[in-house]
Amino acid sequence: MPELPEVETTRRGIAPHVVKQTVLEVIIRQSQLRWPVSPELATELPGHSILSVARRGKYLIINTGKACFIVHLGMSGSMRIVTTGTLAGKHDHVDIVFNHNKTLRYTDPRRFGCILWCASDPGQHPLLKHLGPEPLTDDFNLAYLRERAKGRKMPVKAFIMDSNVVVGVGNIYANEALFMSGIDPRRAAGRIAAPRYTQLVGNIKHVLAGAIAMGGTTLRDFVGGTGQPGYFKQSLQVYGRKGLPCFSCHSALREIRIGQRSTVYCPQCQI
Repeated sequence: MPELPEVETTRRGIAPHVVKQTVLEVIIRQSQLRWPVSPELATELPGHSILSVARRGKYLIINTGKACFIVHLGMSGSMRIVTTGTLAGKHDHVDIVFNHNKTLRYTDPRRFGCILWCASDPGQHPLLKHLGPEPLTDDFNLAYLRERAKGRKMPVKAFIMDSNVVVGVGNIYANEALFMSGIDPRRAAGRIAAPRYTQLVGNIKHVLAGAIAMGGTTLRDFVGGTGQPGYFKQSLQVYGRKGLPCFSCHSALREIRIGQRSTVYCPQCQI
């Protein structure tokens, strides 16, 4: 599914095309997503200009000043800019048509995403109000992570993937950051020493920033706001490499399940 780097790539791709542009029309072809598309999108949004496109975790927040709408890309969704009038495909569910011959198109083959109208502070929306800090900010640091980990018996991989602890560290990037830090993903979160958490904090930031710089990771059908795939897949060291040799020690990488998610690690390098 699109994770933080893919959502940030989308934000950067669409923002230059929609900020300061006026919405002429909203076309909803399929409203039944994870939650129904808010009808206010079609009735309230036309006539307003977009002031900003922000991101909180894996959510996009597209703001008009008076209200905003919150977008989640689900398992297979994307938002991209197309020329107005471009023929819609089977899974192109929502078009937001602008005044400069451009359309923001929401596509979601599996329909697990959402587009929700928010007329108040989006930070207090039920989907957003309990989220942890952004991993690329100073709020995500050693002191914070150790305090949250204190006494926790859950596997460290599940811990860093908990959006209430820190947002946006999805499965791909959790695998990669733990490998770079030499930490066994099964270790209890509360039993990891400060020096190792220092490495993990730095490597989470490093791997996410690197993925953003390369446009995210395209495993199946992700494309960014301009319709381009992400190229971070070529940099993956463990994710998707079960049975292949570790790049560091050449041992065969192993795959297990943690929290119902595929977890690949090196039994020699990660302890």
